[in-house]
Amino acid sequence: MVRLITHNLLACHAKGCTSNNFPLQFKDIQIELREAEFNPDFLRGFIPRIEWGALTDAARQLGDTSLPSEPPDMLDDDFLQKLHHVLLEIHVEEGAMVCPNCGHVYPISNGIPNMLLAEHEIG
Repeated sequence: MVRLITHNLLACHAKGCTSNNFPLQFKDIQIELREAEFNPDFLRGFIPRIEWGALTDAARQLGDTSLPSEPPDMLDDDFLQKLHHVLLEIHVEEGAMVCPNCGHVYPISNGIPNMLLAEHEIG
């Protein structure tokens, strides 16, 4: 499933593409919203692993502007609910992710990203 919690960890791995290969940009996407169980402790523990700028940019690409440009000092329930929604409830079902450096396209079909490369693209 392509959710922003996963997207925040993905970079292009095409041969020779070693800089400016993160975050992948969404293109021609279709999203679906699905409720997920709210777990504030999980979110608090996961925040240090998030590349915040990439997350907020990706959320905006998907039409969600609820997150602040920087994570707040106070992790109150309102903020954690918004983070939960962005990370875990927005599912990209169709479309593509495109490398900002080399332009490689990673298609998304039925919610599954194809991160496989052709043999000549492997580094």
